[in-house]
This record gives sequence, C-alpha cells and structure tokens, in this order.
Amino acid sequence: MKPSLVVLSLAVVAAVAATVARERATIQEGVSRVLGYSVPEGLQLMLLGSAREADGRPFSKPLFAQPDAPIEKTERYQLAQAEEPAQPDTSEPAEAPAQAQAQPQVDESALRYFASRGDQARLQAEISRLRALYPNWTPPADPLAVPQNSDSQLEAMWRLYSEARYAELRKAIADRQTAEPGWQPPSDLLERLDVAEARARLINASDLKQYQTVIDTAAQTPSLLTCSEADVLWRVAEAFAKTDRLPRSRDAYLYILKNCSNPAERIATIQKASELLPYGTMQELLSQERSGPDGGREFESIRDDLARRFVAAANDDLTLAIAPEYILRLEQLAATQGLASDALLLGWYDLRHDKAAEAEKWFRQARSKADSADASQGLALALLARKAPQEAEDVMYKWRASSKQATETYLATTANLLALQPPPTLQPDVLQRIATEVIAQRDPITAQEFGWFARSLNQPQAAARWFETALSWKPDDEPSAYGLAITLNELRDRRGVAEIQRQWAGRSERIANLGETVRTALPPVQPVTPGRLPVQIEYERPAAVTTEVVRRGPRQPRGCATTVDPQKLQPGDALGRGWCLMDLNRPTEAASAFEVALRSSSSTVRQEAAYGQSLAYLRLGLTSNAAVSAAKAPQTRQRAAELQIAILTDRATAAFGAGRYRETLLFLDQRSQFENERVDLMVLRGYAYMNLKMLNDARRVFEAAAATGNTDAMRGLADVRNARYGTK
Repeated sequence: MKPSLVVLSLAVVAAVAATVARERATIQEGVSRVLGYSVPEGLQLMLLGSAREADGRPFSKPLFAQPDAPIEKTERYQLAQAEEPAQPDTSEPAEAPAQAQAQPQVDESALRYFASRGDQARLQAEISRLRALYPNWTPPADPLAVPQNSDSQLEAMWRLYSEARYAELRKAIADRQTAEPGWQPPSDLLERLDVAEARARLINASDLKQYQTVIDTAAQTPSLLTCSEADVLWRVAEAFAKTDRLPRSRDAYLYILKNCSNPAERIATIQKASELLPYGTMQELLSQERSGPDGGREFESIRDDLARRFVAAANDDLTLAIAPEYILRLEQLAATQGLASDALLLGWYDLRHDKAAEAEKWFRQARSKADSADASQGLALALLARKAPQEAEDVMYKWRASSKQATETYLATTANLLALQPPPTLQPDVLQRIATEVIAQRDPITAQEFGWFARSLNQPQAAARWFETALSWKPDDEPSAYGLAITLNELRDRRGVAEIQRQWAGRSERIANLGETVRTALPPVQPVTPGRLPVQIEYERPAAVTTEVVRRGPRQPRGCATTVDPQKLQPGDALGRGWCLMDLNRPTEAASAFEVALRSSSSTVRQEAAYGQSLAYLRLGLTSNAAVSAAKAPQTRQRAAELQIAILTDRATAAFGAGRYRETLLFLDQRSQFENERVDLMVLRGYAYMNLKMLNDARRVFEAAAATGNTDAMRGLADVRNARYGTK
C-alpha cells in the first residue's frame, strides 16, 4: 500500500473513532439524565449494538434490569432550539486528533426536505439531532439553500419517511438495493428510520400497557429521550410508575421540568404526573414552576384540578396531611362554581377528619345539586354522628341497594334509629320497610335492635321472635341471647330460659345468673357504625306490663301466610285478612289490611276494621296512631273502654321508660277511671313515685301490692327502705 494511502486511511479511522466517541458520550449522557443510570463503558457499547462482557460474550442484562442506583447529577441536554449556540463536548479528550475538530461532513438533505415543506417541528428536531451527533457542526442559516438532492428516488424515500410510511420506506430501500447492487441509503436516513420505528414500537407497547417493553425500547433508543420527544418521555415515566419504580418516574418528569421549555408540554407534564405520583412527590415537581412574563405562576390554570386531586388523595389516606391552601381553594370553588363533585370531596374530607357539622353542610349542598348515592351516604353518616338516625334512614333508603357500602350504611341508620331513647314514633310503612330490608340482608345487628325496640314498647312476643331471628343469623350473638332469655323469663317460659342458659353455660355470666328479678337491657343511645355491635346499657325495672287487648272479632283459618297487596282486596276480604295477620302477629301488614276494610260501605265492617287497626297499632307501640284509628268508626262502649285502657296503659309504660315519671302518674290516674289498677301497674306507679323522691307514696303503693304476694312489689318495698336509709 502506498504511504499516502496509509496516512489517509489512518486519518479516516481517527475521524470515525472520534465521531463514534462523541456519539457514545451523547448517548451515555442522555440515558444518565433521563433514565437514572450512570452508564459504564460496557453499557455504552451495548446501547450502540456491540456490547460484550469482559470475556467477549454479549451482555445478557438490559439496562433497566439494573437496581435503582443513585441518580448522577449532570448538566442538561442541548435542547432542540435552533437559536441556541452549540456547546463544546467536554467529554472529548484534550489530546484528540486534529482531524476530529474539523467541520464534519453532515448529510443536510433532511433539513432541506423539511424546510421545503414548512415542517418546522421536524426541522428543529433534525437540527437538534445533528448538533448532538456533531458538536462542531453549524446549521445553515437558510436550510432551503442546501443543494437539492438530485436523486429523485431518494427524495421519494424522504417523503415516505416524513409521512410515517415506514414499511413502504423499508421496501423502497430493499427494492433499490436489489435493482442497484452496491447502492446504500444515507446513514442518516437509516438512523432516522430506526429511531422512528423504535418510537412506533414504544408507543404501541405503551398503548397496550406492555410497560416493560416501553422501558426496554427506551433503553435501546436513547436518542428518543429528549425534549423534542415529550410524548416518549411521558410514556417512559408512566411505564416506570406502573412497574412500581416511582423514583424513576419522578426523574423522567423532573427532567422535562428542569430542561424543557414548551409551556403546553410543561403543564401537561404536571397533569400526567399528578395521576401517577403521590402528593409529596408532586410538591417537588411543582417547585420547578416558573414565572410567566406577567409574573404569574405557569401552572395556575391547573391548580383547581390539582386541589381536587390532592383532597381526594387525602380522603383515601387519612395519614396524608395536605397543605391548607388546597382545602381553601376547593372551598372557594364549591362556593363559586357550585359543583356537586367539589362539595362531595369537601364533605368526605371533613367527615373523615371529625368535622361532622361541616361535612353535613357540604353533603346537603351536593344533594341539592345532584342527589346521588355518594352524597346520601355521606349525609347519612354525618347525621348519625349528630344522633339524627331517623333522617339518616330516610336519606339512605332510596340508595340502600346501590352498593355494598351503601347497604351497610343504611343498616347502620336502622340500628341507630331503633336504638333511640325514648323510642321514636315510626309510621307503619317505615317499620315495614326496615323489617323487610333487615330480613333481606339477614342483618343480626338491626334484628337485635328490633328486639330491644319491641321490648321498650312492651311487645315481648315480637321481641322474642326478633332475638331468635338475630341468633339464627349469628348464633354467637350474646346480647341477642340475653335479650331472648329475659324476654322468655317475662313470658314465664321457664323451659326456654333453661335451654338458653344451658347453651350459654360458661360463656355468659349474666345469662347464667338470670333470676326472678329481670334486668332489662335498653337499646344503646350512642351511634352504631356498620359492623359494630352496640354496647348494652342496663337498668332495673319491674317486669313488663301487659297492654294487649283481648280481641273480639271475626276469625278465619291461617290463610294469610303469603304476601298479598291489600289494595287489591275487597273491604270484606281485607277485614278477614287483617284478623288473620293479627293471629300471625304481623301487625304492620294487618294495619294496612284494616285500612282497606275501612273503605267498606258497611258500618259493621268499618267498626271492626277501626277496632282491628287500633289493636295493630297498639301492638306496634304506635299509641297515637291507635287513638286515631279508634275514632275512625263508632265503637261499642265496651270496646271503647278496652281501647282507652290499652292506650293509657301503653302511654304510661312508655312515659316510664322515657323517664317522664309525672306523665306516668297522669296516665295511670286517667286509666284508673276505666278500670281498677292491676298489680303490675301498681308496681309501676310505686317506682314512678320513688323516682320522684315521693318515698312515702311509693311505700304505701308497694305495701298494697305486696299484700297480694307480688314479688316485684316486695322488692319495691326493699328498694324504698334502701333509698330511705341511703343503703344499696
């Protein structure tokens, strides 16, 4: 070989080596900044497609399979901005050959092509790419002045590239190489085609949620990881987040905010990051906010949505403390824009931070704008917090089946409603719908509360059935077992009490020690939350007072076991069904049947229906309703007296249970005008006197009742003596 050719060859080799070194340094720097790895020499080679282990074997471990190493703090990328001056490549060794510093030969045909078509975005991206590859290259002042490519086939290939018809471009290259052996396409075109196809693969993998493929493709094509490829950076950041590498996701978003200048892309970066990154990391990203020309904050246009997102995050994580500015901003939005969704976010935030009164306000505002299951559930829980279960039940009934959580909330309202003291006066339809839902959901908590509710209304038979029902759904429910035991004891069912004591031997001391004097458990007064058994509060009182009226009316065989809409019955048939339902102790349905019978043209049928409905309401403990029904049709003197006695008895016992002892005495006095006072009511009167500190009157009444052998009266006498002498 001639010496001149040898020198020329060495010069070419040196120039190529310098170019490859710069390309490797650029790739290494890009991957280190965006992907979070300080790339060693071996991995540089791998990214260029020629990596080998020390023993010559190919690298088997992809770049992103490495553990998360500390991020190396490096300078920013050269951005795709034509007006930025080229920066010297500081990674170039000082002793590099002089040939490497010369102006390189650069294929500028793509510049002319994009400029001729007015594609400024692609033109700027191409300038940025060439600068990264050739730091000493200076872009032409007028890309259109670049000599036009005289190769029409090559021009057609560039057109296919610009139109993203990559498969056709590959075919065109292959066809020409077949037709013209030895022809090679420009390396610039091939490189751009490789990058474009890699971008397409990355985007496709991202759309298919193949996140590891996204990361691997980015590792293999680091030239995609620049500000000119914001969409690629977003997809890589998402892939990191979806594969539980949040620090890497944060780095990708942070790179854009530190290095990229496009205002719309910077805002979009915050929006996309907020969907994936936690609150604390988002505050770090927001710290990169820049001031606009007018001095305003560049992310101001999306701060409303950020406030909503951060409050929602605080609702999901009670340990998360967000800045007060976000709460205040959302409150202002709810006040000015009036969106139900904003009020809901604030309602749940306040409710979960023990601000029930504020929460109720926001939930009511949300329901006024758009009634929904979410708003109703929140309002119901806020109402329970302030001990207003009756409204809470009404609010939730419509939405009780909308979700499992809504059903649990509704059942919590029913349990709390039945647990109120004094017992609330509930309409028959409300009691019926509660009972229906409790049975449908097989809820032992509300079933148990129905038992206590029935006991507070002196309906021991109904109470026993509810306690039995609760135990059938939850056999280990001790409060229901205790309620059943004391109820059976009042009903003088000694065998039933003994069986319960046998079943609960060693498990419940109070059931085992159940004696002659019944300790009656009242329903709880504090709110009952879903899944939480109420705490029982006990107090001592005499055995239950009977308010049942002996019925005299037409009877029929038990033919009312199935459910029938009474509105479809004739009045006479409805009357018979009402008495049948009373025999089955289904007073709520019986009241509805008697209501239909009251429409009869027969005065006898109407009289029987009014009488029956009064008894049904008395059995339900709805004394006021019973009094109204009794007046719907004239009654015989005997029946009128029976009803009046029953109503006054019920009112006296209810007043006593509510602690209204003077009213108790008033009702007992009124009742005594119709009938001599029974012994059990004398005992009730004695305890009313005792609670009013009228000990002499209490002693006198207890003595008279004790003379009949009544054990409750005898105990009352002992209680009077203890109270008089201050003993227990």
